[in-house]
Amino acid sequence: MTDLKRTTMTDLNSQNAHKPLKGGMTLLKGSTAAVIGAGATAAVVVAALVQTAGDNPVGTALSMAVPAEYKTLIEEAGNTCPEVSPNLLAALLMQESGFNPKAKSPAGAQGIAQFMPSTWESHGIDGNGDGKRDVWDPEDAIPSSAKYLCTIAEDVKGVPGNKQSNMLAAYNAGSGAVREYGGVPPYKETQNYVRSITALANQNPGGGKVADTGQAATAISAAKGMIGTPYSWGGGNASGPSTGICCSPGGQNGNTVIGFDCSGLTLYAYAKAGITLPRTAAAQYAASGPVKPGKMRPGDLVFYGASATSIHHVGIYVGGGWMIDAPRPGEQVRYSPLDTMRDLFAVGRPTSHANKEI
Repeated sequence: MTDLKRTTMTDLNSQNAHKPLKGGMTLLKGSTAAVIGAGATAAVVVAALVQTAGDNPVGTALSMAVPAEYKTLIEEAGNTCPEVSPNLLAALLMQESGFNPKAKSPAGAQGIAQFMPSTWESHGIDGNGDGKRDVWDPEDAIPSSAKYLCTIAEDVKGVPGNKQSNMLAAYNAGSGAVREYGGVPPYKETQNYVRSITALANQNPGGGKVADTGQAATAISAAKGMIGTPYSWGGGNASGPSTGICCSPGGQNGNTVIGFDCSGLTLYAYAKAGITLPRTAAAQYAASGPVKPGKMRPGDLVFYGASATSIHHVGIYVGGGWMIDAPRPGEQVRYSPLDTMRDLFAVGRPTSHANKEI
């Protein structure tokens, strides 16, 4: 696993640690969805993907919600080669940095596309023709990211399986690992990375209906049944508690704990209600319908962060100013007051669709 670097699919508490490999990944942050409070981003309803993409590109039109200043860049760069689409590129940028052009990972990955310096040196281009290649400039970094995806797609074109999945896996774990294993490597984080970006790329805006009160009650009941379960960084799935991954910024190793992180708990609870949520809190935020202030009801998801690009926590509202959540390493699933954190940012109602693995 010398080729593998840290990426997302953990709890959205903070930035992941990274290993200095190709590209360089950061924790998925931000999207547009249900929001509350003055100055919040516009509300956009999007639905989560319920199946993976085939070998064909994920459409040629940009349907994901992206910051307006990057829309044209993504649409143009997203057609660099057949394996890349605007939605796929947008999903990768969201996964990498939450569209933050100033993002820097603990391992040194830089900019909106989170290039490691060595990778930028080899693959960065002068996208805006101003005579310099600047990793911090989205006008250079976004087309460079698309070009790099196309380069690694060519590197692994002879590998069996889904071409886009192999390309994304190579972006995360390196082309050598994809060739060695004949497809997506058996690294948990790489597999989750591929699934997460594919899910985001295949969002179907307006394509589902929000959870009804019966589904919300089922999700709450499922979450209640897990009260007392240990927190595990990156832990939890649709089947229940699981070991997580290493490591949180504080050094906690989820590999040694069977339990849930915050988004793992919400994923599990809504799976019991027949609703498949994406794995991370930010992606769950994107896969929720908007809930206006004063319209909250039990079962709604409550998101915390200073902005859409810094969501770090999610819980399930149960009424009376309380939620059920998996708070942090060293704690257990519990009831917490909504004001346990001061940065309540958004409330969303999960979108209903078939419950199948993504």
